[in-house]
Amino acid sequence: MPSKKALVRRPSPRLADGLVTHIEREKVDAGLAREQWEAYVETLRAHGWETIEVDPEDDCPDSVFVEDTVVMFRNVALITRPGAESRRAETAGVEEAVARLGCSVNWIWEPGTLDGGDVLKVGDTVYVGRGGRTNAAGVQQLRAAFEPLGARVVAVPVSRVLHLKSAVTALPDGTILGHIPNVDRPSLFPGFLAVPEDAGAHVVLLGGGKLLMSASAPKTAELLTDLGHDVVTVDISEFEKLEGCVTCLSVRLRELYV
Repeated sequence: MPSKKALVRRPSPRLADGLVTHIEREKVDAGLAREQWEAYVETLRAHGWETIEVDPEDDCPDSVFVEDTVVMFRNVALITRPGAESRRAETAGVEEAVARLGCSVNWIWEPGTLDGGDVLKVGDTVYVGRGGRTNAAGVQQLRAAFEPLGARVVAVPVSRVLHLKSAVTALPDGTILGHIPNVDRPSLFPGFLAVPEDAGAHVVLLGGGKLLMSASAPKTAELLTDLGHDVVTVDISEFEKLEGCVTCLSVRLRELYV
């Protein structure tokens, strides 16, 4: 059977020092962030996901955003080389975790940089955002790792937000969601659906037709519910102050056969 495992990593005590690139810095409540993280993890569990906690990196303020450290395609884990040098220490613990799960492990090497948040998979199509954190060499190395496995890699420009998945994610039928002001070229995505809120562009597919979304996008939640989707919301306000979203806080491993 396909797996339902999710890597998560508890917030660093230094979370409030995390990087901010495209928005103004706001004060982060670390205690509230920890409560929100625990609620997020419990929501995954409540919908059938086995959560696997990667060893914490307390000296890395952004380490809770575990998605940026690894990209999965089938059973292959591509360990990233984050575009922000301060985040590169985050990858070792994730590499250990995926190796324990039996994944085949590959790596992004210098001069390549790649953040997992820049990679959106829709079936066998792998969109990769070329922007502030992911460079051309990183795109080339991702293509070399995944195309032999059957992936179709499509590079797209990202300049208005931190990561590709800050701008777009996908519904179960492959429809791409995006908030138009944040998307460089909506025409690159077939079946594009514009949503009315920044956070409305971010969904995690929980399985069984359920979508995990931020509570900060009620208009989009109403739109998607009206279109027949089953929406589950979580409050991640403290992580959104650091340009985080629902996808950033976990890595879903769906194609490990157990």
